[in-house]
Amino acid sequence: MIEVFKTNVQEESQCNIIIEKLLEHYPNSLINFDLEDCDKILRIHATAISNTKIIDILNSHGYLCEALP
Repeated sequence: MIEVFKTNVQEESQCNIIIEKLLEHYPNSLINFDLEDCDKILRIHATAISNTKIIDILNSHGYLCEALP
């Protein structure tokens, strides 16, 4: 399953911190950001994903995040 999110993450260093936190919850997943995209895309490829949990994790670190259809 792949989920895609729009974020307001701007820096590569921020991406690394967020990916580290997300891997704590989704250890066997592939996670990456596309900061070149205007929506600062976050992609997560995992066997099971909770959009609410992903959004909550980013929000708790001060970032905006919303699931894209």
